[in-house]
Amino acid sequence: MRYGHFDDAAREYVIERPDTPKSWTNYLGDTTYGAIITNNAGGYSFYRSGALGRFLRFRTNGIPMDQPGRYLYLQDRLDGDFWSASWQPVGKPLSQYKSTCRFGTGYAIIDSTYRGIRAETTYFVPRGQTFEYWKLVLTNTGSEVRRLSLYTYVEFANSWNMAQDQVNLQYTQYIVDCDCRDGVIERGQNPHLAEDPANFTNNDKSRWNWMTQAGAPVTAFDTDRDAFIGPYRTYANPLAIHNGRCGGSRAHGDNACGSLQSEIDLAPGESRTVIVMLGIGRQAEGARIRSEFGTPERCDAELAKVKAYWHPRLATFAAKTADPLFDSFVNTWNAYNCQITFAWSRAASLVYNGERDGLGYRDSVQDIISAATMVPDEAEGRLSMLITGQESGGSAMPQVFPYRHRPGHETPTDPHRIRSDDCMWLFNAIPALVKEIGDLAYLDRVLPFADAGEATVLGHLRRAIEFSLAHRGANGLPCGLEADWNDCLRMGYRGETVFVAFQLRYAFTVYIEICTRLGRAAEVAWATAGLAEIDAAIERRCWDGEWFIRAISERGEVIGSKAAAEGQIFLNTQSWAVISGFAGSARGTVAMDAVKSRLATPFGIALCDPPFRTVPCREIRAVLFGPSMKENGGIFSQIQPWAVIAECMLRRPERAWAYWRAFCPANQNDRAEIRQIEPYVHCQSTHGKHSRHFGASRLSWLTGTATWAYAAATQHLCGVRPDWDGLRIDPCLEPGSGSVTVRRRFRGKAYEVRMSPGATGTGVRKLILNGQELAGDLVPAAQAKDVNLVEVQLS
Repeated sequence: MRYGHFDDAAREYVIERPDTPKSWTNYLGDTTYGAIITNNAGGYSFYRSGALGRFLRFRTNGIPMDQPGRYLYLQDRLDGDFWSASWQPVGKPLSQYKSTCRFGTGYAIIDSTYRGIRAETTYFVPRGQTFEYWKLVLTNTGSEVRRLSLYTYVEFANSWNMAQDQVNLQYTQYIVDCDCRDGVIERGQNPHLAEDPANFTNNDKSRWNWMTQAGAPVTAFDTDRDAFIGPYRTYANPLAIHNGRCGGSRAHGDNACGSLQSEIDLAPGESRTVIVMLGIGRQAEGARIRSEFGTPERCDAELAKVKAYWHPRLATFAAKTADPLFDSFVNTWNAYNCQITFAWSRAASLVYNGERDGLGYRDSVQDIISAATMVPDEAEGRLSMLITGQESGGSAMPQVFPYRHRPGHETPTDPHRIRSDDCMWLFNAIPALVKEIGDLAYLDRVLPFADAGEATVLGHLRRAIEFSLAHRGANGLPCGLEADWNDCLRMGYRGETVFVAFQLRYAFTVYIEICTRLGRAAEVAWATAGLAEIDAAIERRCWDGEWFIRAISERGEVIGSKAAAEGQIFLNTQSWAVISGFAGSARGTVAMDAVKSRLATPFGIALCDPPFRTVPCREIRAVLFGPSMKENGGIFSQIQPWAVIAECMLRRPERAWAYWRAFCPANQNDRAEIRQIEPYVHCQSTHGKHSRHFGASRLSWLTGTATWAYAAATQHLCGVRPDWDGLRIDPCLEPGSGSVTVRRRFRGKAYEVRMSPGATGTGVRKLILNGQELAGDLVPAAQAKDVNLVEVQLS
């Protein structure tokens, strides 16, 4: 079943019916003023942090999952009938109520029609501001005069601290105070305390919000939630609307809300615009914003700025292939998904609710891989900060909190909380940035460690390798420590991880490549010896005959072997055996064939198989989950692109594209009732074949899948890849799929790459730059003009 479609011209996803299987979401604003909105106007807003700055309340794990939200209620004053401008929360019968939602880059437009009244509401946060717009356009499409009442509604958090607001009611229900003056609601938290804007994490200070509107006089208001909603009622039938009038309540403790009432009369065919605004600050700030920004013309101009900000950020790469869903998804939504994840890491969604505030180290380092392509300046700043989250011993802080990070002064991480893979991701992220910007000098930039000392960026890379070398087990492989990529594998502190062994091998090859380029012969010799050593250790212990094992426990038990009853084969070590360069074509083909026969499903590749059911959970924590869920043999989304990349490296385009289509959300647009969550962004995982919910996906938006999928699509399937000296053209196209055109912005210049697949779809046979044939598959940056035509014939 289909619930919506891609509108490529507008860079929007259009939800055609409001009763989606789950609440579908979009993001508004930026890392200062952020917001989440759903197709039924649910969600919340926050300032700087979803955990410490959430000023609109949100209740987790509800039905529907997105309430409360940003609601506009409409009431016919003649007969008392009322509805909401979004289908929910009132939920009129869909036989009478029609609604669509257009999600764009940083905005949402919800358009509804009920009983001859059309309501179009545009939600967005203007660039560089700390308030949000709700622009409501009401139109009477009938033949009679309509007399309406309009009620706004938000539920303010009593405390911006999400945990306090949700749990510590014996405190938070006594700290809020609200008023309404001159049509501006003012909500205060700890209003008798001083403000302390320089110390964001200080809870013992006052914090303020305001809400106002323009375009219709405010005739009544409520700021006490219980007075507006009423006892034993819900957002679907508030008491104030039942009574036809807000009661002028002023919250004084208990729970706050923001409701402004106005009366609007519409002649047949007449339209009226009302602009609701909500933001940070006191009543006077709200009045100032209303005066400056409260006109339809200014609102439209600010929305145009939002689009003008976002659309060029997505224009670094654009493909035209024979697969329109691939083009729609990669060109806009995968790119947008990458940048939202880059901005918020794993800190704020309908599922992430503050428990992962800040920037998770390994997640956020990986987010750089694709952000470097689209927003290299911002990626450089973020990456430099994350590098300073590496500790002098070579490991990393589990999380970096930008609003309180102090490089050189952080407390070292407890050794038993250190994860073995954290700094290995730097070997993907740092080359991604340097190859994109073409500035080798970045590698010699000196940055502090988190706790003490400093080193060049290259020195930080070496320290990461040294950490892995210093933490090896009995077989010469890196120790798993608290965890490697898979938090649900407990190998014991001295148990060994084959996945990180392949990462370490990859790290050595990257380090050798960099140092060779920089002319650091001694470093090349050191890394070459280390590479030989780790290769020998992998060779001695890690091949199981048809695939590579996953790990070796502290007691010497092999995880991921055909001899085991459960968890016989894992995807990660097969794909990374190829990606790292260890497996080569012959053994890589055997290992990836085992992936195809043992792990591949119509909805993606399982993390492992068979799922765990009987093993002790002290070692295999995955057994805590149901079979084929998450790390217990579920279809974990982040690792799907690794299989695509591996198959591209093995020159098997049909299989690479089949794997892409299996997990790509857009390819599930026509079976959204199975996927359930958004078909326009990636998710964390999908239920696998042993689950009764096979094909159902969970936890959308904030996932490492976004960055790796974008890299797999743009740099491996389409094969336009930044390299040290220019653009590497190395596509993996399906034979017979027709020509492909890629437009790429690279180091300030424009490239149009036209590719003809040939018989195999791989391997460059002829490369022509601006009419001049080149040898090999590299387009040298030094030979490029401002605008370039690259013609490629594949073998």
